[in-house]
Amino acid sequence: MNKVVFLDRDGVLNEDTYYPHKIEDFILLPKVPEALTLLKDKFKFIIITNQSGIGRGYFTKDDFDNFNNHLIKTLAEHNIKVEKTYVCPHTKEENCDCRKPNIKFIKQAAKEFDIDLQSSFMIGDHPYDMDLGKNAGIRTVFMLTGHGMKHREEMKGKPDFTAKNLLEAARWIIGQTS
Repeated sequence: MNKVVFLDRDGVLNEDTYYPHKIEDFILLPKVPEALTLLKDKFKFIIITNQSGIGRGYFTKDDFDNFNNHLIKTLAEHNIKVEKTYVCPHTKEENCDCRKPNIKFIKQAAKEFDIDLQSSFMIGDHPYDMDLGKNAGIRTVFMLTGHGMKHREEMKGKPDFTAKNLLEAARWIIGQTS
C-alpha cells in the first residue's frame, strides 16, 4: 500500500492571491520544493482543493486547469511528481459531496492509488482541511501560511501538528515515520 501526503493547494504550495487562477500571478511558496523533496521517497503527493471561484464564475475550469498544470510543471522541474489533483468547483451553498471536509476525494484516491490512510497525512491552511483529514482517519498538519493565521482559532479539534511552513511540516512528518 502507498503512503500519501494530501495537500491543499492555495496557501500551502502556492501563494493564495485571492482566487488564484492566472499563470502570471503564480508564486510558489518558499521551501516547497525542498519540503516535497524530503518526502518524495516515502510518500506520493495528491492535491485536494476547493475552488469555489469556478462555481462563483470568477474563473473557468480551463483557467483552473492551466494554473494547476503550471504548478505541476513547476514541481516536476524539481523532480517532484503530483499523482493527481482532485478539485471541487462548487460553492459552499451548493452542498455537494466533493467539497472539503467531505471525504469523497479521499475515498476515490484510496481506491485509485491503493493508499494506506493510517500512514498518510493531510496538509492544509483551513479548518476544513483538518476536518477532512480527521474525517478520513488521516493525521493532519495545519499550515500557518496562506489563510492559516487567520483561521487558526476556528478549528473544532486540534491538528496533529502546526507548521509555520511546508519544510517544517515535512520534517515533522519524517519524524513520525522513522
